[in-house]
Amino acid sequence: MKRTIKVNDLMQKNYIYELLEPIGKNFSPLFKPELTPKQMLELGVFGGKYMTDCKKEFPKEWFEKAKLCHKFHDPKLNFFEINASQPLSVWQKKGWIYEEDPRGWFQWYCRYYMGRRIPEEDKRQIKRWRAIKRHIGQIKKNCAENDLDCRRKQRQALLHWAYDSRKI
Repeated sequence: MKRTIKVNDLMQKNYIYELLEPIGKNFSPLFKPELTPKQMLELGVFGGKYMTDCKKEFPKEWFEKAKLCHKFHDPKLNFFEINASQPLSVWQKKGWIYEEDPRGWFQWYCRYYMGRRIPEEDKRQIKRWRAIKRHIGQIKKNCAENDLDCRRKQRQALLHWAYDSRKI
């Protein structure tokens, strides 16, 4: 059952995409995120600034307990209360932004989770997601198990990529 989504927010006008898979199902076998977009928003990611104008595109329940701040990036809203983000301009300059997802990886993940599939872009983003896993090894090597005060910036960055760094 295909569904069409039309996006009109601050960064995209009249962007249309189809949902080809059921929500939260049929992911690539190489992609096993530990957190859903809803869980990430509730934990606190991206200083609360991310997707404050996207509530019409995604399920209402994603935003019920989300830690958001429409006016500015507030690191205190992050789970680890630390800034682990680079400005969008840096991501753009490095060529990490896909045209159809101008907000970056998390926007891609939310749309992928909803059921959108773009084979080549999905492959690229999953490769990027897998590469972030190296930070898990650094935390395990340098921190006592479950010491959430150790390497908080890396732990927050991992949360931004749907890895549950609270369990390392």
